[in-house]
Amino acid sequence: MSVQAVERVDFNLFFSLCVLDMKLNQQLMPSKNSKSSNRHIVATTSASVSGDVSPSKNNSTEQVGQSKRDLAWQVASNLLVSFKYAWAGLTYGFGTQRNFRIHVAIGIFAISLGVFLHLSPVEMSLIGITIGLVLAMELINTAIESVVDLTVKQTYHELAKIAKDCAAGAVLVSALASILVAGSLLLPPLFTLMVQSNLFSIFN
Repeated sequence: MSVQAVERVDFNLFFSLCVLDMKLNQQLMPSKNSKSSNRHIVATTSASVSGDVSPSKNNSTEQVGQSKRDLAWQVASNLLVSFKYAWAGLTYGFGTQRNFRIHVAIGIFAISLGVFLHLSPVEMSLIGITIGLVLAMELINTAIESVVDLTVKQTYHELAKIAKDCAAGAVLVSALASILVAGSLLLPPLFTLMVQSNLFSIFN
């Protein structure tokens, strides 16, 4: 075989291979396009779904928040109604809680004694703050006891006991602090007044 014949065979073989490669590429291109289109469809669908879901979630959240705000305004329509509820809590505590009445009586006595002894405004303010702290802790104790009784009903639970004991302990701590403050402010001038009026001579 001559050199020219070999070159022609090689050229024909190369041309055949090129044509075959082009055909294969043409067959593969539609499948790739279909995959890309499918991906585009899936992405568009997911975006549309997420776009449809998120506004509904936002709307439901806004509706729930609005309903809660509406209910909150229905509980206390104005400031006077809020004071009415607060006064109802005070009257309930005074009417049902013996310790609350005792603290009120002791507080009135301490303030009256401070006025009688001509304490300074700062000292009277300290006594008033401690009295208010004790009364507030007593009301909180009553509220905690009511919530615990509402939760456990007539059954015994160790956590309910702990809650009530801790609330009562808080009242005790505030009461001891008030006794310390009132004693340090009231006893020295009271003792001085008794010495000046010779009240100790009665016991001699």
